[in-house]
Amino acid sequence: MKAYKGKSKYIKYKFMIKMLFLMTLTLIPSSAFAQGESCQFLGNDLAEWIILKNVLEGIVNDPLGNGGLKNNMWLTTVNTAGEVCAVVFSGSGRFDQWLASRVISAQKAYTANSLSLSAGARPGGTNIALSTANLYSAVQPGGTLFGLQLSNPVNAADAYARDQQGTTESFGTFGDPLKGKIIGGINVFGGGLALYTSAGQRLGALGVSGDTSCTDHIVAWKVRHALNLDNVPGGVSPTNDDNIVHDITLTAQGHPVSPSGFGHPTCDPTATSIANNLPTTHPIGPNP
Repeated sequence: MKAYKGKSKYIKYKFMIKMLFLMTLTLIPSSAFAQGESCQFLGNDLAEWIILKNVLEGIVNDPLGNGGLKNNMWLTTVNTAGEVCAVVFSGSGRFDQWLASRVISAQKAYTANSLSLSAGARPGGTNIALSTANLYSAVQPGGTLFGLQLSNPVNAADAYARDQQGTTESFGTFGDPLKGKIIGGINVFGGGLALYTSAGQRLGALGVSGDTSCTDHIVAWKVRHALNLDNVPGGVSPTNDDNIVHDITLTAQGHPVSPSGFGHPTCDPTATSIANNLPTTHPIGPNP
């Protein structure tokens, strides 16, 4: 596991994640919560839920900040089939972050997983991971993926289902009713990233939502880095990964143009600076 880089009380993620993993791994057998495709990126499902929640809380609450509105956030992971594996939030309760962002985070995870490939998926071909941030310009009128956002509608019956008790109290808990469901949806702004092993094999994806789209991307990137699941095999950004691309300019007529075709709007100056530097401050690739 990687340690989050930053001079704050949250920098010791590596030790924290290891201890959480070891404690929960001894409590529950790895097959106890098995789903159709593997959701065990870090250990058994309970260990994973605890790790994700603690890492998200630490990154969202880091005094060094992530730009944006400084909101609490939702995070959802999916496996390679797009099934929801875990849903967590960073606040004290389920209503401490935008409720709409729960399903949006699941959309982002589904999108990044379904539009990213493993290393060697096509021998001799291009291995590309697409973040949701990479899709903004491509789906605009005249873009190479125009209409993509309409191609995989959300399964509303599953997305807005309550728990078995008919309440919303389990939202964001280990028993969130999204778990095991394929929510679908194509989201085209920052916050969704595919997850990769040290060998560049796609495990699924994570989606973060609850703040500006730029800050969502930053938090998602830092979470993936802390989990050591960021060995991205390639991408459309200038650094050949799935980082957000800030290359949109306005023509003389005021029309936005992205020379790369994969540009995303900037948000606040702080988030723009942090995002542009992510490949340096939180570089992709395995860290033993």
